[in-house]
Amino acid sequence: MKSFTVVTPYSPGPFFERTLLSLTKSALVGRVVIVEPHRQSPREPTSHPGGATSPVNLGTSRPNAGGPSSAGVSREPVHLKIPRSRILVAGSLPSHETLSLILAGIRTKYLLLLTGNQQISIEPKALERILGMAESTKAGLVYSDFYDDSEHEKTLHPLNDYQPGSVCDDFDFGAMILFSVPAVRKALKKYGIIPGVKSAGLYDLRLKVSINHSVYHLQEPLYSVIKNVGGIHAVPTGRQELPLQEKIFAYVDPRNEAIQKEMETVFTDYLKKIGAYLAPHHLKEVEQTPKFFPVEASVVIPVRNRKQTIAEAVKSALSQKTDFPFNVIVVDNHSTDGTTAALSDLARQYSNLKHIVPVRTDLGDLGIGGCWNEALRHEACGRYAVQLDSDDLYSSASTLQKMVDMLRQGSYAMVIGSYTLVDSRLEEIPPGLIDHREWTDENGHNNALRINGLGAPRAFNTALMRKIGFLNVSYGEDYAAALRICREYRIGRIHESLYLCRRWSGNTDAALSIEEANRNNAFKDKIRTIEILARQKMNQGQKNKP
Repeated sequence: MKSFTVVTPYSPGPFFERTLLSLTKSALVGRVVIVEPHRQSPREPTSHPGGATSPVNLGTSRPNAGGPSSAGVSREPVHLKIPRSRILVAGSLPSHETLSLILAGIRTKYLLLLTGNQQISIEPKALERILGMAESTKAGLVYSDFYDDSEHEKTLHPLNDYQPGSVCDDFDFGAMILFSVPAVRKALKKYGIIPGVKSAGLYDLRLKVSINHSVYHLQEPLYSVIKNVGGIHAVPTGRQELPLQEKIFAYVDPRNEAIQKEMETVFTDYLKKIGAYLAPHHLKEVEQTPKFFPVEASVVIPVRNRKQTIAEAVKSALSQKTDFPFNVIVVDNHSTDGTTAALSDLARQYSNLKHIVPVRTDLGDLGIGGCWNEALRHEACGRYAVQLDSDDLYSSASTLQKMVDMLRQGSYAMVIGSYTLVDSRLEEIPPGLIDHREWTDENGHNNALRINGLGAPRAFNTALMRKIGFLNVSYGEDYAAALRICREYRIGRIHESLYLCRRWSGNTDAALSIEEANRNNAFKDKIRTIEILARQKMNQGQKNKP
């Protein structure tokens, strides 16, 4: 019996056909299903060696010698010389409608999905290898590492292991994913589908499969992604392919709003099924402490080696106009580039600037989170602690007042504003304003687990954060704190721009290598794993109460 049904969206060009032809030469492949969106225009009739000359309608319904065409009609792709293949005229591949049509026609044990957004070349014996791993692990989904193949070199592209917290809709499975068809059918029978999903069907499918079946990462390259097909400019091997802004901010781009709403609906349904969903009425207001604080608010700036930008950031904080006393606490993490001297000069000029250099320990210098803990515990820290990064600026002199007003009025544990992306010259760059309007009071605390960040500037209730604390790391510390807070407390949002976020070569996430990006993503997946487990435990505790 054949093991695989290969499914892929249609892609023009000779490389697509060559890849599928190489797959059909394997005795393991029973059928190739090529998904062609019905919104595209019809193709002209073409003949293949089998002699078929009837027109193939891949667009809107139009009769031909083979009968009427509509979504769900599968017919011989006479314009492609690929044996054992069919074109499925349907909606987009990620839609539930299309996936249901595909699954209804599969007679093999496994579905090999080629995502279609990249040109690939399969390594010899790759199908045997992925099949053997699927059989031995009984996994519901298997994916593998691959090679980046450019005209200059061929290098390994490792992927991350899948964790319970690997729930972002853009988790990188690569360009080839193997689904166990029995696992898929069991998952859909047990958990059902969400009707009307057009863009999040694959996301819904893999989340539901992962509930009762393992997701296995084969740490071995089974194919190559061709980086320079048809003269397309190849990016340097080992670097991220899309512009940094596009990768980081896709989920808040207004153009993606409809898709992101679908993703949120699918993810919220998943949280309910695994017992990690939190109802909004569960969230608390933070209790106001009568404890004395020297000032009402402190602007906290952790810094290491930012001589070029630190003075501008500090002056942005010091220039705030408020109806309450405030100070600026800069935690200088043993800078070596002249930052320390610049801060010492400023501290002599401004009495409300507190320049702190932490004590070094045998464990090494602090991370950004550790610097935040130093500021929170310092005797000069105010009732509220408000974030400012050492290379960013507040957009006006009223930012601090607006953040503190929101904390006071709503009894929030945390308030998050909005920011505008700018370059090193402070000129706005796409996508401009990042206001996180995907956040809602009803479901923001759940959807926060699906996305990679919650925005800036961030302001905290100091008494609460002294109890919770930050992770002593320099990536993800703010995200982990926000998830921990919104597990129990309400978070307030301000949707106007209060902050200028610089994107420049000095950013800690600029020009990341594949390995660095993987490490960051895996860490956030771990944060989400811990938080999902904590929410499940909390829900279980609520159920067990008499």
